[in-house]
Amino acid sequence: MPSTIWVNVKPNARQESIEKISASEYTVRVRAPAREGQANEAVIALLAERFSRPKSSVRIVRGEKSKRKLVQIL
Repeated sequence: MPSTIWVNVKPNARQESIEKISASEYTVRVRAPAREGQANEAVIALLAERFSRPKSSVRIVRGEKSKRKLVQIL
């Protein structure tokens, strides 16, 4: 069953991490810069690893160019 979560992205971080804020909201810090989709790719890879899913099962539904994103995990 697919689930959706809100993600607040912090690009250009020193360390990559995922912090759970509530049941459906996370803060994700990635080293990648927020240009040319690099940070989005890093967010998808990090969330896929955290939830033990392939990267193809994680997609950004809303907020492609925003720091706050709605992410669907299949």
